[in-house]
Amino acid sequence: MSTDSASNARPSDDRAFFGHPKGLSTLFFTEMWERFSYYGIRPLLILFMTTALLSGGFGFSRDEASAIVGIYAASVYLAALPGGWLADRLFGLRRAIQIGAVLITLGHLSIGLTAASGTKAPFFIGLVLIVLGTGLLKPNISAIVGDLYPEGGERRDAGFSIFYMGINLGSFLGQIITGLLGEKIGYEWGFGAAGVGMLAGLIWYTISAKRTLGNLGLHPTRLADPVAQRKRETQTKMVLWPVVAIIVLVIILASTGVITIDPEAVAKYMTIILLGVAVVYFGWIFGFGKLNSDEMKRVAVIAVLFIAAAIFWAAFEQAPTSLNLFAKDFTDRQFGSFEVPTLWYQSINSVFIIIFAPVFAALWMYLGKKKINISSPFKFAIGLALAGVGFLLMMYPANFLVATGGAIKVSGIWLALSYLFQTFGELSLSPVGLSSMTKLSPRRYVGQMMGIWFLASSVGNLIAGLVGGNVDPNKLDQTPMLFQWTAIALFGSAIVLAILAIPIARMMKNVEDEILPDEA
Repeated sequence: MSTDSASNARPSDDRAFFGHPKGLSTLFFTEMWERFSYYGIRPLLILFMTTALLSGGFGFSRDEASAIVGIYAASVYLAALPGGWLADRLFGLRRAIQIGAVLITLGHLSIGLTAASGTKAPFFIGLVLIVLGTGLLKPNISAIVGDLYPEGGERRDAGFSIFYMGINLGSFLGQIITGLLGEKIGYEWGFGAAGVGMLAGLIWYTISAKRTLGNLGLHPTRLADPVAQRKRETQTKMVLWPVVAIIVLVIILASTGVITIDPEAVAKYMTIILLGVAVVYFGWIFGFGKLNSDEMKRVAVIAVLFIAAAIFWAAFEQAPTSLNLFAKDFTDRQFGSFEVPTLWYQSINSVFIIIFAPVFAALWMYLGKKKINISSPFKFAIGLALAGVGFLLMMYPANFLVATGGAIKVSGIWLALSYLFQTFGELSLSPVGLSSMTKLSPRRYVGQMMGIWFLASSVGNLIAGLVGGNVDPNKLDQTPMLFQWTAIALFGSAIVLAILAIPIARMMKNVEDEILPDEA
């Protein structure tokens, strides 16, 4: 009898993990190790690619390497869209996560072999594998977290808070460890450590999922009609395998030198195409989406937030490119006889997120109780302005470097302060944006609007990659100009959005799901 009870118990019923389902521990540590690997190698990529051949790198130009990092990060966000689609229609959430973890692990091993051998083909094959694997793992593991709490409510919100703590813990540890190994011993050690981390996550998930998640996510969403279900699976495979074949063909042609790929040109064309996709999508949904008056107002607000988010991420995602290069070349990292690895500065954001995320959540709650209602567009404006302060601060050390000809390095305090204000901006914008997409979207378009949110991140990463190579010891005058124009773009967008927030709030006042006090 007890056996039957155990087998019939729902994963959501237990409270073995700090009062939450023990399945959350499976997802927490899997995601932690995945983020350990992702954030562990992302800033290491540009350092490796721009290092001279004789020193174990590829000797790429900074512009070229920065564009590659931008394309890589943008592709990771875009891959979440087909990854969720494949899980829903073909694999199921659990199998999609398993396949994704395997692909990511293989990708890291491929990159590690590159650093050891100096050959380029395995490096780019590894990046492609990580993109594909992350697209399968990232959206679907978050979906299962939600499934652990069918009752919703505050316990579900608390569960996601714990889950996101794992994301930031993995990010922090990844950059600390891969930075130390990659910069002090050898790049292959840093890339290898990221791969070992993902392998640990894969093993943990494989061992723990069946025991702690029950039947959650085992099967894709099935149609009631078996014939229709088989037809849908066949159609999905007919889309999947040609796409895989095209990816493999491009990799082979590029690896053998049959075709030459210009990363900067690719990043520029991707930016134009993705912006075009957004314009066409919003045009289609306004013209043919059968929206009522209230829904059209909400989607119009989403379009404004999309533009603001893309501008914000274009600045924020310079962390692994321009700001990372600034830490490497122009920052005094010497503490006694120990030189702080460049990547350790990348971990500052994760530390600030862990410290200040509860503070911002409490702040929005406090203002709400005091009837001080701050709309989503105005919170976005605050986030843009705070990030602008972060880049404004960087203009002083950048101008100092120009004045001294780069002979004297600047204190790391400048980067820390910049990351502090960028983190404040992120906390004002990112969680609010996620919440706004779900609250504002017409119910039948929620998934698509979440895709629009990922699209804004992709566009931002591409732009950040295109401008991120402008930090160069041989072109000192470029650095203050980069930070200046980034700050101008952020402050200008903040002002425009703050002005628009007033008519938007007036326009939205009769909408039932008004986006006011509690989005964060």
